[in-house]
Amino acid sequence: MMTMMAYNVPKNEQQYRTLCTEASVTLPWAEKTDVLRTPLNVGGKIAPNRIAYQPMEGCDGTPDGRPDELGLRRYDRFAKGGAGIIWAEAMAVMQEGRANPRQLYINEQTADDFARLVERIKTTCLKENGYEPLVIAQLTHSGRYSKPEGKPAPLIAYHCATLEASNPIDDSRIVTDDYLEMVQQKLIEGAILAEKCGFDGADIKCCHRYLLCELLSAYNRAGKFGGSFENRTRLFRTAVSESVRLCGGDFLITSRMNLYDGYPRPDGFGVRDDGTTEPDMTEAIALCQALRDSGVKLLDFTMGNPYFNPHVNRPYTRGGYEAPEHPMVGCERMLKGTAEVARAIPEVAVISSAMTFMGCAAPHVAAGCIEQGWFAFAGFGRQTLAYPDLAVDICKTGELNDKKLCLACSKCTEIMRKPGGTPGCVVRDAQVYAPIYKELVQK
Repeated sequence: MMTMMAYNVPKNEQQYRTLCTEASVTLPWAEKTDVLRTPLNVGGKIAPNRIAYQPMEGCDGTPDGRPDELGLRRYDRFAKGGAGIIWAEAMAVMQEGRANPRQLYINEQTADDFARLVERIKTTCLKENGYEPLVIAQLTHSGRYSKPEGKPAPLIAYHCATLEASNPIDDSRIVTDDYLEMVQQKLIEGAILAEKCGFDGADIKCCHRYLLCELLSAYNRAGKFGGSFENRTRLFRTAVSESVRLCGGDFLITSRMNLYDGYPRPDGFGVRDDGTTEPDMTEAIALCQALRDSGVKLLDFTMGNPYFNPHVNRPYTRGGYEAPEHPMVGCERMLKGTAEVARAIPEVAVISSAMTFMGCAAPHVAAGCIEQGWFAFAGFGRQTLAYPDLAVDICKTGELNDKKLCLACSKCTEIMRKPGGTPGCVVRDAQVYAPIYKELVQK
């Protein structure tokens, strides 16, 4: 049942300041947002501005994993929107690791379609804006959230009491070390294939409690992929380092990575070892330093689990439950956690998350954070579904249009949670997605 929260996305500075006062939150602020339109060299490639469009999964590919009509439309809108980095949505590297029957799936049979997608994005952006964005492929195995045939078919690293309290999973679904080594190889092969398709980089996805992310907290797993920090991070580090070694020198191997899960150890990563959910960035910093030493030049940080505690990584005005904290507290945790890790790896360009809820204040907060060295790029997720031309508006005017903003109403997520749902913005892209919402959700 949906619960109304007593907050709204701020449409001006005064509303933003009021929210910050309510939550006792203080974040950087810049009156001028010029820094957001400046280019940056990332590992030999030039991002034309400091705005990144985060991976937003449409669940609308073909059954064999190729981009389909709605997906092509979404990327056309993103390309016209003018972001410096377009981080393409999750692409499975194994059939059984797909999160839904229409998740994208990169392999030798579908590679030509992805090559055409990259070319389409770059050509469209160049025509509309005069420059090409960097385009990143996100490679994934969905682990405990795998549903390749539409029904749950979890593949887990270990039994997680927090996530399985009301929905236990059979022991047979715990993957073996041999299986994990196969996943590692498929991720490496996926990175090599992404380079051949023309992507500027490949993301070895390690967030939101999918398989690699789950391994980070496999404290109680036996064998070479559990227990010690070295073992828990082994698959992730090896997939990254081998991809760096085998791909071209200017091809960016990167990751969208969880810094913090939001539930206690031993089930959660990035938390104190005292039974609380207080953040502790010690292991995240050590892991990012290892990735840097492997040759990583770009990282994209996030937090939380959208299936369990979505308020952590995408603070909302309305959602499936009453969030236990003010939305601005989540924004502050994300941005300050990002800053703490980014300061420890100054050689790596870092992308932030949690920009959407801040509404019209987002460009000013982002510019202030960049000027103070908190991160290099402002990452926008849900906002891009509602407002795909946000980068153009920021670069031209320094501001966001309050009439185009994402309202953080969670309707896109409601669609995604329904079988066969193809999420998009029900409010700002109503012609396409309002009928889908009415058909799948309101009925």
